[in-house]
Amino acid sequence: MNIRNRLIVALALLGLCFPVYGQDSLSVKGTLGDTLTLQNATVTARSREQKLREGAFAVGALNIRLQASTLQSLTQAIDKTAGIRIREEGGVGSDFDLSINGMSGNSIRYFLDGMPLDAKGTGMTLANLPVNIIDRVEIYKGVIPASFGSDALGGAVNIITSSRARNYLDFSYGMGSFHTHKADFNAQYTGKKTGLVFKPVISASYSKNDYLMRGVKVRNEERTAFVIKDLPRFHDDYLSLFGQLEAGVQDRSWADAFFVSALVSKIDKDIQTGATQDHVIGMAERHTLSYSASARYEKTDFLTEGMQLLASLSHTWDHSVTVDTIYRMYYWDGSYMEGGKSEIRGRGKTLRHYRRPMTVARTNLNYRFAEGHNVALNYLLNRSGNQQTDTFDTDFEPTDDVLFKHIIGLSYDQSLLNGRLNNAFFVKDYVNHLKIGQNELSTITGSGQVNGSSTKNYVGYGAGSRYLLFEELAVKGSYEHSIRLPISRELLGNGSTIYANVALKPEISENFNLGLFGTFDLGGGHTISYETNGFVRLVDNYIRATVYETEGMMQYVNESAVHIKGVDGEIRYDWAGKLHVAANASFDDSRDMRKYTSSGDLSVTYKNRTPNRPWLYCNAEASYTFSNVGLRDSRLRLTADYQYVHWFYLTWAAFGSASSKSKVPTQHLTNASLLYSWRGGRYNVSLECTNLLNSLAFDNYKMQKPGRAFFLKFRLFL
Repeated sequence: MNIRNRLIVALALLGLCFPVYGQDSLSVKGTLGDTLTLQNATVTARSREQKLREGAFAVGALNIRLQASTLQSLTQAIDKTAGIRIREEGGVGSDFDLSINGMSGNSIRYFLDGMPLDAKGTGMTLANLPVNIIDRVEIYKGVIPASFGSDALGGAVNIITSSRARNYLDFSYGMGSFHTHKADFNAQYTGKKTGLVFKPVISASYSKNDYLMRGVKVRNEERTAFVIKDLPRFHDDYLSLFGQLEAGVQDRSWADAFFVSALVSKIDKDIQTGATQDHVIGMAERHTLSYSASARYEKTDFLTEGMQLLASLSHTWDHSVTVDTIYRMYYWDGSYMEGGKSEIRGRGKTLRHYRRPMTVARTNLNYRFAEGHNVALNYLLNRSGNQQTDTFDTDFEPTDDVLFKHIIGLSYDQSLLNGRLNNAFFVKDYVNHLKIGQNELSTITGSGQVNGSSTKNYVGYGAGSRYLLFEELAVKGSYEHSIRLPISRELLGNGSTIYANVALKPEISENFNLGLFGTFDLGGGHTISYETNGFVRLVDNYIRATVYETEGMMQYVNESAVHIKGVDGEIRYDWAGKLHVAANASFDDSRDMRKYTSSGDLSVTYKNRTPNRPWLYCNAEASYTFSNVGLRDSRLRLTADYQYVHWFYLTWAAFGSASSKSKVPTQHLTNASLLYSWRGGRYNVSLECTNLLNSLAFDNYKMQKPGRAFFLKFRLFL
């Protein structure tokens, strides 16, 4: 390469570090007075999200930075990803169910910067986590790297928070339909002399969730018969308050980073329905208050060159109260009948306290012993308590349940053939200790089958590989023998709408992935990228939620064997960073493979599709960004997206006739948004419309989703 060409490359690379906006050429004047002009120099580099997608495992990656300027929640953003489906039970703050390639519920684990998200308290979820603090989201499908120390069966969602090195202040306020309000504040300050870093975060969300319920059943004026009406939802207020302060130091001789943090979270939620919307609740409510303290430490070249240590420790004090002290039966118009049963459980009045202390310790030790070769040892300790008392029900015996998990992982990663071939191998050891003290409703909860404490051990293992044939085509595959231990919510219930089932067995699955991906550079700023992934999940002791429709209660139960097969794919088009179009589709076929019942009879649900779960769904999105619209250094981004969900049965297909079986109908949802920013992104205003066509749509157990809604948000970033 001659000197002139070398200079051109160097100047192009400088353009990456010091971009010049609004110019079609870059001119540089040398010491001798001659000028070199680069016409339309373009240098492309893979984003962190793209690099993750191109790894050995099946991974989806989302850049969330744009979402910070909208009122869209994290669940809404993730729901548009290939192979992912999120179903909510109502409006803002409602419980939700996330599925990845057909595996759903608690088979999916959630992490915040690699630490279990529930270490922030039981009330902290994807739905109320402040979006402003998030940089990106990683979604692992089926096979989970050992570094997480996770017993996830179907996948994991890892939320990566922003790690900006500069001082900043970020404030936003949004409001919208159904009396919805949301305010977020986060900042970072570094002392010039002390080097101390402070990161405060404050978030508040409120909504009445009083959207219109269409076609619900109420009594007529004479109270002699039932009629169908459209009525606003009531008794569904939701309030979430979150505050965190993190302080520490960075770039010291003894630590790359050392931070301690304190957190408080408070959630007040009216309970409006049982597990189905036909069970209307008008007075019951749930309150949760959580405190958390944590510390994290990072150090490269720990003990020896090439070794990195990541260690973290947290403890959470979590206290929730479920109030169910009224003997009434409500209807959708707010009227009620006095009765002899409580609203939630249909039994005696309760004021149940749940104290769930949690301790999480995580250590990752990574050692790069040669170029392209890395070995890692990981350990996770998770201790969850479940202490129950009742200040109203004097017959209730207090309990103190404990779930103890130790997960040890050993992994080895390779990068060969100049990075064209990547391999990963791992093995995990799961130790589960369970101490059950509750005995309430033993015929339902199974507490009569489980007494005292028990300790069990399981081993999992897996591998992944990726080979880059050329830029337009790469192939990757992964496999894991996975173990998933039941979590507190499944074993012990949620204190309101979910019965305990302490006799649940761990899920065991053989997970397979095989995928293709690539990128076509068409020139002129036009690029097309694609990825597709086929998967198989062979699950024993499959855990699924079932509903007691007469009581409106839910419980998690084991199915002896479920096989899931499917495929998902996505294609993305981008032109010059202005026009972006993406579409994805997902199909999974989940079947009950239990051939015989416990009595030896042929099971009527053998090879039936698993009920109450979508199995075919698609997403499409298009956006265009205009520069310098109105104000200087401004951007206007217009976005529209569409979602299709095929109908599915609520119960087993073998039960009842086709004409009488209850099902969730096919859904078509369209959303649109406008985002305007100026002063280089310092000031941002967004306007969104969800469910633009006001379609009647349903979700988990045929719960109605909100109709057309509008939201406005202002964000200041300095």
